[in-house]
Parts: sequence; structure tokens; C-alpha cells
Amino acid sequence: ARLEESGGGSVQAGGAPMLSCQSSRYISRYLACFRQAPGEVKLGGAAISIYAGTTLYTDSVEGRFTISVDDSDYILTLEMSSLRPEDTGIYFCAAGSRLSLGAPDFDFWGQGTQVTVSA
Repeated sequence: ARLEESGGGSVQAGGAPMLSCQSSRYISRYLACFRQAPGEVKLGGAAISIYAGTTLYTDSVEGRFTISVDDSDYILTLEMSSLRPEDTGIYFCAAGSRLSLGAPDFDFWGQGTQVTVSA
């Protein structure tokens, strides 16, 4: 199985891009999006439990990002808004074993897509 992100790019602060993540097959009910800034570890931003519809957000993105899944096609979407320069980084989608924002709980990762927010 492989996860593949799309979207991202360069945006102005306040922008609202959308990231998508698709897999060749079903991997797990637990999906998440992580951000990795240069020189830093991957930080969990948003996670979702597909069938329960339960979501989890880190404080810095709560109210600005929305994670959702089209469970018929197994496509993960991260809608971002009110972007800030500190949101810059490589965004990864991941599938794991529980609803979590911790990277160790996730075994399958996409290749990542760059999001750069300019002031």
C-alpha cells in the first residue's frame, strides 16, 4: 500500500489551500496529517477515525484546519485556512493503529508535499 499526497505549494498568509491524500487500497481506519518544518520532527496536526467520524487537532490548527475522509474512495482531505508563516513545512499523510497525533502510532506514510506560507 502506498499513500500519495497532492496539493500544497506556495501561498500567502491567510490563504486556504487544500491537501489530498489517496491510497491504492484501504490501510487503516486511522488517518492523520503531519507537518515537518526544516530541521524538526514530524508534528501531528490533525487525525481522523474514519467510521466513528472522530477528529483530533493540535491546538495550533484547531479551528483553522478541517480533516475529512471520503470513505467510499478512501481519500483524505485536509482543508486549511488562515494560514500563517509558521504553518510552512512538508505535510505528510499517514495511516496507523489508533486515533493519535503521535508519529510512532503510524506505520504508513506518504512522500509528503511542501506548503510554503509567505507573510
